[in-house]
Amino acid sequence: MTAGWLHHLIVAPIVLPLVAGAFMLLFDERKRVLKATISLASSVLLLVMAVMLMGMADASAPGANVYLLGNWPAPFGIVLVLDRLSALMLVLTSILAIAAVVFSMARWQRAGPHFHTIFQILLMGLNGAFLTGDLFNLFVFFEVMLAASYGLVLHGSGPLRVKAGLHYIAINLAASSLFLIGVSLLYGVTGTLNMADLAQRIPHVAPEDRMLLEAGAAILGLAFLVKAGMWPLGFWLPPAYAAAAAPVAAIFALMTKVGIYILLRLSLLFFGTGAGASAGFGSEWLLFGGMATMVFGLIGVLASQAMGRLAGYSVLISSGTLLAVIGTGNTQIIGGALFYMVSSTLAISAFFLLIELVERGQDTAANVLAVTMEAYGDEYEDAVDEEIGLAIPGTLAILGACFAVSAILLIGLPPFSGFVAKFLLIASIFNPAGLGHPAPIPATSWILVTLIVLSGLSAMIAMTRTGIRTFWASLEGKVPRVLVIELAPVVGLLFLCLVLTIQAGPAMRYMDETAQSLQVPQAYIRSVLAAPRAGGAERESQ
Repeated sequence: MTAGWLHHLIVAPIVLPLVAGAFMLLFDERKRVLKATISLASSVLLLVMAVMLMGMADASAPGANVYLLGNWPAPFGIVLVLDRLSALMLVLTSILAIAAVVFSMARWQRAGPHFHTIFQILLMGLNGAFLTGDLFNLFVFFEVMLAASYGLVLHGSGPLRVKAGLHYIAINLAASSLFLIGVSLLYGVTGTLNMADLAQRIPHVAPEDRMLLEAGAAILGLAFLVKAGMWPLGFWLPPAYAAAAAPVAAIFALMTKVGIYILLRLSLLFFGTGAGASAGFGSEWLLFGGMATMVFGLIGVLASQAMGRLAGYSVLISSGTLLAVIGTGNTQIIGGALFYMVSSTLAISAFFLLIELVERGQDTAANVLAVTMEAYGDEYEDAVDEEIGLAIPGTLAILGACFAVSAILLIGLPPFSGFVAKFLLIASIFNPAGLGHPAPIPATSWILVTLIVLSGLSAMIAMTRTGIRTFWASLEGKVPRVLVIELAPVVGLLFLCLVLTIQAGPAMRYMDETAQSLQVPQAYIRSVLAAPRAGGAERESQ
């Protein structure tokens, strides 16, 4: 347990965006520069605190830092729990928040009221979901996050955005209802909602109540699977993400990982090897559902003609890969999965921002003609005069380079972090017991590896086709007007992927240690249930 004022930093990622969002409501909407400055300062400060919290979590591992809100001991009071996994998600959230806020300052903050306030409330919900130690407050932060996302998905108006946004709202409201039903069933069976206390009680649930327990867990899992986009629950995701404003879509790439984060934590905490008769519950559904999502995603990637939908289906491929990996039950693969999650999230967020800049210089009619020429070949070749020897403008050259790096990351080709991530996944799948201890490889592992390779191949086909049509054989030849403040977040996110590649060794050390802590949750449980009250107060007897 970390003593002193640093211990209060655990609650700061929730309080800071709440205060910043509320403070901005005091100013008129015309003071956009002031609001953008406050939002950016809050996001940068959030990154600084998240890095400090990551150091705290690493120093206190394998245990966790526990913050008792109201100074009530667990499991009776509300607790915030900081460990390596939650600290990693806080850092990732703050990085994407900075990129989205900077990008929005050029244009999107003026497209509707209270953008920065809603954005900060979204950050509050995300950080709370990553830090909370009980299911009821997970529901509260989940709803805060979703309520803010409803406003952001509709930001900018337009019939396409409103239609996709209303579908998004309806689906997520249904998921919230499932969340509440699942939590109620778990509480009815175990009498607690504290995650650590639940992990202790689940192995001792009476046989006649175990079916009700697993039904509640399954319903709860459905809510998170909707958010993660698992097939057939993820049909809403590509249209909604493609229609959203670019900075909103960039942060939404992380929101999909909230479902992955919760499923990973709860599956290993509640239904790990020490869960008795319920050990491994739901793992097969995650495995086969994840692989089905990968198939759906790679088909969607191949079929996509618009870059927004291409990015949306790439999100599904990423989510499907992570769900299938969690469902394998292979504890050696979790570290590689975390590395893949960070790399893919950064790459997809950068791609969503890049799409806005690239499509700014395109014409809809020209895009339709390009697709027609691709489909019918020579019949339409004479529709456009061939131009030879034209120099590529500097703006297009930079955008093309960013597109190429994004494509390499999403495909998983060397030398960037996408290749390292997929290599780690495949190596762990083929060595489930560790190097030097060969074990039989099940058929599902071969299928999963095949899908990982095929997903990369489908991304290569789609990205190559899109790149040629956009940068090499563009019909309109219009150079988009791009501001430095818009290009900087894209370059910054891609640069972080390069840093992740160069520092893959230290990064994987952190990921592997995080995975080991998740696989042995006893330290987490002890840290939460034995957390001392402030002021040296003795823990109340139970």
